[in-house]
Amino acid sequence: MEPLTDRQQEILNFIERSLLLDGFPPTIAEIAAAFGVRSTNSIRGHLQALARKGAIELVPAASRGIRLLKPTPAPEQGLPLVGRVAAGQPILAEEHIERYCRLGPELFDNRADYLLRVQGMSMRDAGILDGDLLAVQRTPEARNGQIVVARIHDEATVKRLRLEGVKAFLEPANPDFSIIEVDLQREPLVIEGLVVGVIRSGL
Repeated sequence: MEPLTDRQQEILNFIERSLLLDGFPPTIAEIAAAFGVRSTNSIRGHLQALARKGAIELVPAASRGIRLLKPTPAPEQGLPLVGRVAAGQPILAEEHIERYCRLGPELFDNRADYLLRVQGMSMRDAGILDGDLLAVQRTPEARNGQIVVARIHDEATVKRLRLEGVKAFLEPANPDFSIIEVDLQREPLVIEGLVVGVIRSGL
């Protein structure tokens, strides 16, 4: 296959993720929305270039007429997708695996151990939207300013962590939501992991 430009590789990666996560390829409009492009003509041009270079096949007169012509590299099992996590009001974290998503480790700068699906818009200004998949690295420790999956008793939420003395603050990235204050002398706060990546899966 001929070498791809950076943008062509990004679009190809997006198509691969859509196939793995959703089971079908994205539409041209969905690709344009994912990359913040208003006109679909430039996306069509990239897709035609990918077809010429042997990466995909375009099926005429089909809204999702994209076929991969090379196997998608992925781990044998993939990352487990576990229950939904609220990014608004905390909800019970369901510790069961819904399915495995075959995502290559090169997609994230830091190792991801599992995926969690976001529900809510409290982290909107951090680029985390309702329906997104969060790549999470399992760790019990976090530093100030990091976005974490935190458990308060049996409930889990995604917020930015701020520590001040014996208090922890779980801060939303949306002014419509309130900061969660935790007195560490009175109630436990468990860090389930760090958010190391976001996959836009709701397109």
